Amino acid sequence: MDELNNGLYSSFKYDSALSVQSGVASPSQVNGAYLDRVRSQRGQTLDVEELANSIRQGNRTMLSRAITLVESTLSEHQRLAQKVIERCLPYAGRSIRLGITGVPGAGKSTLIEALGKHLTAHGHKVAVLAIDPSSERSKGSILGDKTRMETLATDPDAFIRPSPSAGSLGGVARKTREIITLCEAAGFDVVIVETVGVGQSEVAAHAMVDFFLLLQLANTGDELQGIKRGIMEMADMIAINKCELDPTRAELAAAQFRNALHLFPMPESQWPTRVMLCSAYTRQGVEELWNGVMEYVTFTRENGFFYKKRQEQNLRILDEAIENGLRDRFYNAPGMEERIEKAKGLIRENLISAYQAADQLLGD
Repeated sequence: MDELNNGLYSSFKYDSALSVQSGVASPSQVNGAYLDRVRSQRGQTLDVEELANSIRQGNRTMLSRAITLVESTLSEHQRLAQKVIERCLPYAGRSIRLGITGVPGAGKSTLIEALGKHLTAHGHKVAVLAIDPSSERSKGSILGDKTRMETLATDPDAFIRPSPSAGSLGGVARKTREIITLCEAAGFDVVIVETVGVGQSEVAAHAMVDFFLLLQLANTGDELQGIKRGIMEMADMIAINKCELDPTRAELAAAQFRNALHLFPMPESQWPTRVMLCSAYTRQGVEELWNGVMEYVTFTRENGFFYKKRQEQNLRILDEAIENGLRDRFYNAPGMEERIEKAKGLIRENLISAYQAADQLLGD
């Protein structure tokens, strides 16, 4: 009887619908050709001259690769990146650099896409450096700006590169200036820097562009707050976006900003800050906005401020490069990591102040 039961049970198990049948093997999630290319590149030495020449010829793959080197924190990559930048520098500086900032939700990405499509339609080559905020916890960034600029991302005359802010002042990536140089050498005659938009610290973006656009919204209670912020003193133009939603409120907000601007002294450029209405969604005011940018460039080139500002930016790069170099040398000094940890332990035990510990570390 036991043998019979075992036989019936075994037969039941075999014929059960619960038995697993062999299926179709799942395809690999990684493109095999890509893996072969990566494997073939391993161990190869990067030719700096070839990379720089490819960038000057407009090769986007090589441009992206060079930007990755610039953004890398590895010392070897940094050395290679600086060599590439040195070779590209004589071919840079011929673009119009436009910085766009504004509170989150002001429509910066939508406006950039509308403006970018307008520019490419008129024969320009546009590079967009979109800066994404980095998480203070995970240090990661979403880098999703291409998904917000779907049409521009597929334009053959446009190049969009999201970069993490990595804690840099104003949400501007530490290496944004070097990336601008590479994009200019690649033939892009308009470079747009989109910042995170967090207020007064946007001075970092203002220090690397020719024209600074502040994007605002109407009917958000932000008009007076905007008047208080020092960012208005840096703006060359203030655009009230999404004006199609409430034209009356948009006109009122524009009037309030114009009145507030009368309280500020004339900028060094002698260019009076303009206030205009625009709609990135309906494309209203986009052409007028770009015409305003070109009028500013012509005006400041004639009075010499355009070139003076570029020179001041280069001198600021020198100061920042020295500061960054000193910081890197300090932290990479032999045994410094252990000395810092020891100092932190003394601080936790209240045996030494943070200032005294810093003085001792800097004096070593």
